Amino acid sequence: MSETVERTSLDLRYQTYRLRNDTAEARLLASIAERDIEQPLTGVDTPQGRLLLDGFKRYRCATKLGIECVPYVSLGEQETAGIAALVRAKQKTLSILEQARFVVDLLSLHDMSMADVAEMLSRSKAWVSMRRGLLAEMSEPLQAILFRGAFPVYSYMYTLRPFMRMNGVTQDDIERFVKAVSGQRLSVREIELLADGYFRGPASLRQEIDQGNWQWSLQQMQAVPEDAEACNDTERALLADLQQLLKSIGRVMARCDDERLQSRAFHAQANLLLAGLLSRRESFFNKMEEFHDRSGQA
Repeated sequence: MSETVERTSLDLRYQTYRLRNDTAEARLLASIAERDIEQPLTGVDTPQGRLLLDGFKRYRCATKLGIECVPYVSLGEQETAGIAALVRAKQKTLSILEQARFVVDLLSLHDMSMADVAEMLSRSKAWVSMRRGLLAEMSEPLQAILFRGAFPVYSYMYTLRPFMRMNGVTQDDIERFVKAVSGQRLSVREIELLADGYFRGPASLRQEIDQGNWQWSLQQMQAVPEDAEACNDTERALLADLQQLLKSIGRVMARCDDERLQSRAFHAQANLLLAGLLSRRESFFNKMEEFHDRSGQA
């Protein structure tokens, strides 16, 4: 059951564990101004005080509107149990980064084992390990950018992370790109174009983006005609194959870490296919590099 508590009695230490979304928060502010807070905030009542776990947007809206008392539901007195209850209840709405932040908290600050966390969250150890590894590969500045909502998490997960599997692309490179374009309200498609140019294009294009000239860089890439009227049938077919190949590479790399890939039948078939792919790796990339050089001189 919910109760009414003073807003200032809530400890906000977990506020940075939740992603910011200024657009959603602006809509919520208008709703609360009209109808008050309809959904209680959620936390745990520890001996040291009330720790807020869910409802930070509502809290900030209440602060802006001068609302001193807010509805509140306690998940108990134990911090770890409260975190576990929140993660279990919001598995479909918590982003993978938010889940990862709570998982790392349980593993490190609360000194729990991976098996303990998996059991408490009713998940597999692979699920826990993947989220721990996700944060481990990210620097604190990069995490801060993503959690304050300045760069879309979707674009980081499914556009940028696959580039880290490419030779020569480091986490520092990913961080420089994110810093160069964050906070610009770019669409997912625009980020895809810029990232492709940054990591696959010429050094001059990367330098322009690093220097903040992302608008010029985006215009240059968008200026490349997608209308293939000037191409013959053979050229159009190869362009279509290259576009499909580029999309498939990104999808495959992103799906390789999916925890649902568990059956022996799948792994046996995947291993055979991967052996075939790896056997052609050198000849494939030699051909692509040769074609890239030739097309760049045309």
